[in-house]
Amino acid sequence: MRHAQRGLGAFGALLIVAIAVVALYYLYKGVTGEGEEPSCRGTYNACQQNCRRTRTETVALQNCQDFCRRELDQCERRSR
Repeated sequence: MRHAQRGLGAFGALLIVAIAVVALYYLYKGVTGEGEEPSCRGTYNACQQNCRRTRTETVALQNCQDFCRRELDQCERRSR
């Protein structure tokens, strides 16, 4: 008796789902930029935001911002 195959079957369906999941994962990484090394400017901006959130005294805020600026300068020198 010969049976005509209908559809992909369970293995074929799982294979297509797996391929779709992998494709969506890489699409997500490409859109969000996840996994890429942050730029010097992005790291500087994050440092500045952290300073504004965590420092309440003017002197401490200024010291934190100066630290961020020194880190930015070092990062830019390393990337040249």
